[in-house]
Amino acid sequence: MKKIIFAAAALFAFGFANAQDKKESEGGKGFANGDVFISGSFGISSSKEGDLKTNGFEIMPRVGFFVSENIAIGGQIGYESTKVDNGVDDATTNALTIGAFGRYYMTPASDFSLFGQLGVNYRTAEDEAEIKTNGFEVALAPGVSYFLSDNWAIEASIGVLGFSSEKEDVDGAENRTTFGLGLDMEDINFGIIYKF
Repeated sequence: MKKIIFAAAALFAFGFANAQDKKESEGGKGFANGDVFISGSFGISSSKEGDLKTNGFEIMPRVGFFVSENIAIGGQIGYESTKVDNGVDDATTNALTIGAFGRYYMTPASDFSLFGQLGVNYRTAEDEAEIKTNGFEVALAPGVSYFLSDNWAIEASIGVLGFSSEKEDVDGAENRTTFGLGLDMEDINFGIIYKF
């Protein structure tokens, strides 16, 4: 695992140095004020502990617009499905997320740029027993983007500092709140960007 992390760090360092050389000689690819981009993330998960199996699927497309040289704002919509099987029966929960985000890019005109993203999401979920859960989350995450061509880039966000609150839609239910900082491999998200 350490080899993967060191290899990724070396790749990002090389990409940053290469992006700076290109920027000086060619102007770089990167982002500019007024650019529009679409991106998204996709995830599949599976875990097993004894007889308990959990499988999940998530997709979240997003669109963003650069309102200034360094700042982009945008929206996202996501769908998530999780199936839990305990060996006797199984239960599936489906969730819909709608949110907005803002990003600050350190060097948006370069091929390689670091960014910070602040996002706010509303989430509603329903399980097979038709019990609904509604809530919101606020998350702050650092990330990187690297342009492969004039229009295509890859991005990764690493870790998350977040707060969430959710409540089941039943009488007497109480709010569940969570505050946390995640910095492990589960908190790395990869995506693809297309710039118009």
